[in-house]
Amino acid sequence: MAFFLSSSSNFVHPQLQPIVAKMTLLDTLFFYVIHFVDKLGIWHRLPVFMGLAYLGIRRHLHQRYNLLHVGRINGQKYDTERLSYRTADGTCNHPHDHLVGSQGTCFGRNMPPSTSPYGLLEPHPAIVASKLLARKKFVDNGKQFNMIACSWIQFMIHDWVDHLEDTEQVEIKSPEEIATGCPLKSFKFYKTKKVPTASTSSDSDCLNARTPWWDGSVIYGNNMEGMQRVRTFKDGKLKISGDGLLEHDENGIPISGDVRNCWAGFSLLQALFAKEHNAVCDMLKVHYPDLDDEKLYRHARLVTSAVIAKIHTIDWTAELLKTDTLLAGMRINWYGFLGKRFKDLHGHILGPILNGLVGLKKPRDHGVPYSLTEEFVSVYRMHALLPDKLILRDIESTASEDKCPPILEEVLMRDMAGKEGERRLSTIGMEQMLVSMGHQACGAITLWNYPSWMRNLIAHDVNGEDRADPVDMAALEIYRDRERGVARYNEFRRNLLMIPINKWEDLTDDKEVVEALKEVYGDDVEKLDLQVGLHAEKKIKGFAISETAFFIFLLIASRRLEADRFFTTNFNSKTYTEKGLEWVNKTETLKDVIDRHFPDMTRRWMKCSSAFSVWDWEPNPESYIPLYLRPAP
Repeated sequence: MAFFLSSSSNFVHPQLQPIVAKMTLLDTLFFYVIHFVDKLGIWHRLPVFMGLAYLGIRRHLHQRYNLLHVGRINGQKYDTERLSYRTADGTCNHPHDHLVGSQGTCFGRNMPPSTSPYGLLEPHPAIVASKLLARKKFVDNGKQFNMIACSWIQFMIHDWVDHLEDTEQVEIKSPEEIATGCPLKSFKFYKTKKVPTASTSSDSDCLNARTPWWDGSVIYGNNMEGMQRVRTFKDGKLKISGDGLLEHDENGIPISGDVRNCWAGFSLLQALFAKEHNAVCDMLKVHYPDLDDEKLYRHARLVTSAVIAKIHTIDWTAELLKTDTLLAGMRINWYGFLGKRFKDLHGHILGPILNGLVGLKKPRDHGVPYSLTEEFVSVYRMHALLPDKLILRDIESTASEDKCPPILEEVLMRDMAGKEGERRLSTIGMEQMLVSMGHQACGAITLWNYPSWMRNLIAHDVNGEDRADPVDMAALEIYRDRERGVARYNEFRRNLLMIPINKWEDLTDDKEVVEALKEVYGDDVEKLDLQVGLHAEKKIKGFAISETAFFIFLLIASRRLEADRFFTTNFNSKTYTEKGLEWVNKTETLKDVIDRHFPDMTRRWMKCSSAFSVWDWEPNPESYIPLYLRPAP
């Protein structure tokens, strides 16, 4: 039943009225609150607790109206007590349906497929890429985010999502007007595979070739074959080379959970967390000598996956969205309003708000079987973070007073990708690579900052082998959003209950950007592609991403935790072991992991508070959030 009040028609933006008219009375009142704040544009400037209240209301509304069930889930019930470990292919996580969230299930939706009347080539993706995305001059994001943080998000994406491809190829040819300026006059790629669905929101959908759970599949593999490839089958451990980096097969392909489109920084993190897994195995074997290889592996995977999820939640995201409100919000997601100290003393006894999402008695999926969504994939298009060169530092230098080792060499990023990148990493070594990436800022997510070297890129297949045809990734990403029915920017905002733009000046006050947008899209703001809008949007102070992208994060970041039984029902000492759970609880940041394996590295080279900030940056200033919600010292 709709309770939209006709007297509110002057208050609610006209383009949002049809959506609000379908809401319940309570949700309508909630909407009025956030809409009022949105009109003032002040939520991020509110005191922390008021900002958190705004985000809590928004998340509630998104859970009600931005989770759509897509695809057929016809799995079976199973014995959750017997299968109290993460499976190779993501099955047996949902408490009642063993197929939910498994490899090969459908991507979900946060909104219906686009109703845009524009075609796949309107405007042409190569024109959009050349005139709005292609890097003119590298723009970094200052000290906020370093190359480890940049690599981390690829590390996470390879854990969560990858579209299954069809066997049919598509060719995109650059229009004559820009052909001379395009790295590729044409390029070929495989269509996204679509399957019919029984959903009322979409008649077809795409399949996820990875497991969407936060299960560490980026190091463990997405199926039984992948899992067996990375295991030693001795003491529960994963394969790792003598120098601490990944082993390689006879073709020079890394032996790890996911090897598609890898580069040295990404495989470095795979190796670091393979080391972490093996260290957990060693610890468990000391305390539980009766555990066999299989049980050691299962417990160590649970622990390592939880460490990864925790670092992303309360460390990486807090640097990406560097405000007191988000620092508090992400810690509340994990620990609740009462904080870590209370939870450590009393356990999870007071529900998700006071004690956090982790440790709930049962998973919560808000009536929609868990998946990751097409819209989530789209807002995570962050290749602008990648620079043109990797700056290697001399860690043998004694000049360390300023915590910044001198530059030794600059290497083209193109040469750090694929098999060549693996060879170079083996000569650089893990320690030098970590210190070098820690001291280099990554790119800013803004227009005209898409790496030029990625516009003529040799991509990989799922086995890590080079494909025959190079691709223009900037143009391809524009095409992919359109092909998969992702809403364009203005429709996307309406579906997220955000005020749409009426003119280009509503998006940005940069006159150069406004003129460029007019050149490509004319005066039609409805034609604006999502990725271009996200890059052009004026950012909140402290945010490395746009507000529009953030509201998808707000929904999915919580969902990844609360829908997973290994972060809820089974987040206990019986499943993880007492010492395994203690390992997770004592690990707060990536710095903790680095310290565990390289105890002198951060002491010597890291000045800042987080391993994801540029390492010679000043430590984080005193926070205004309550003491019990602050990170551990």
